[in-house]
Amino acid sequence: MEKIVVNGGNKLKGNVTISGAKNAAVAILPGVILSDGICRIENIPNIMDVNLMATILHRMGAKVNRINKSTLEIDPTYIRAPKATYDLVRHMRASSYLMGALLGKFSEAEVALPGGCDFGVRPLDQHLKGFAILGAEHSVSGGMINVKAVNLTGGHIYLDVVSVGATVNIMLAAVKANGRTIIENAAKEPHIVDLANFLNSMGADVRGAGTDVIKINGVKHLNGTVYSIIPDQIEAGTYMVAAAATGGDVLVQNVITKHLESITAKLREMGVEVEEYEDSVRVRRSGELKRCNVKTMPHPGFPTDMQPQIAALLTMANGTSIVNEAVWDNRFRYVEELKRMGAVISVDGKIAVIEGVKNLMGAPVKATDLRAGAAMIIAALAANGTTYIEDIQHIERGYEEVVEKFASLGADIRRVYTDNAVIHTA
Repeated sequence: MEKIVVNGGNKLKGNVTISGAKNAAVAILPGVILSDGICRIENIPNIMDVNLMATILHRMGAKVNRINKSTLEIDPTYIRAPKATYDLVRHMRASSYLMGALLGKFSEAEVALPGGCDFGVRPLDQHLKGFAILGAEHSVSGGMINVKAVNLTGGHIYLDVVSVGATVNIMLAAVKANGRTIIENAAKEPHIVDLANFLNSMGADVRGAGTDVIKINGVKHLNGTVYSIIPDQIEAGTYMVAAAATGGDVLVQNVITKHLESITAKLREMGVEVEEYEDSVRVRRSGELKRCNVKTMPHPGFPTDMQPQIAALLTMANGTSIVNEAVWDNRFRYVEELKRMGAVISVDGKIAVIEGVKNLMGAPVKATDLRAGAAMIIAALAANGTTYIEDIQHIERGYEEVVEKFASLGADIRRVYTDNAVIHTA
């Protein structure tokens, strides 16, 4: 079993370069299926979820060639069957995007019910509602979702709730449908815009991404392309919060500063200095952390994927802070792990009340999901003593070289494996 071991107390200092966006990559890679040519995707993060999606495409028949650590070349023209099986799909939530891509390409799809982080019910009803308006019927049998259309035709779709997943899936299904599709109450996250730009680079006609109304004029063919994925706003935010937690001074490079505005605003509210440059931000803290309240919201609000990290920071702030998780149910499971480290937190439904403490203490903890795992690292970096973090496979789903990047900033952090209660450095 692998663990991450952190000896806390070191102030993070130096430069860190942010990788490509996980959430964009896992939407764009299924989108490659729609192409009639070879796609070269650059600035790909070298993480578990991306590698798993590439493996799924390979198993489906696509030719996948890794040019280098951050570049994949994919030829989807060898995919013959619109089917993605359970053995791989069950490991990641974003595999649901294969439904929209396969439906758009073949007018049918058979995809296993997806897996991924478990922090509440995340139904596919809005995805399937969109497919139905485009003319597709669906059924569920043996753990597989079957979607099929005689003729995909554009339609007017109003999402009952703002859903990133449904917005992505409907976009993928609609780009080659006959006529115009309008998605109202669409998600506006940066990776929605990135997906639209990728599809347009292949010859699609997608307009309005980044607003709550997306209009798609269907086209007959999509060409191969060369496309570079945007930087990861959540990875950037994680290192920004870690710098603040340790009282450090870190230059976070390869970012789009506009994507970080909600995170930057909360850090400044807490007394952290954030300087913005053209494609980087510098985060410094010398004084004490101030309390603040945080409510997660769809973009451009504070991202739910940064909620555990900011909560870890608030455990060290003076006074009482309130975190309102307005996007997902059951996303406070990590709280019990922070409490092992001395945090004082009470949870009532979607509300967490955090009483700041002077010091966190190292302890054995686990990563309950991807972003919770990042929160454990942040807390461990600032804590007194040694923290052992288990279930790190969750962390490696979404953070490229997380141990190496933190170590380069001066953190005392290492990956180890255990065998019969003996710890070995990996």
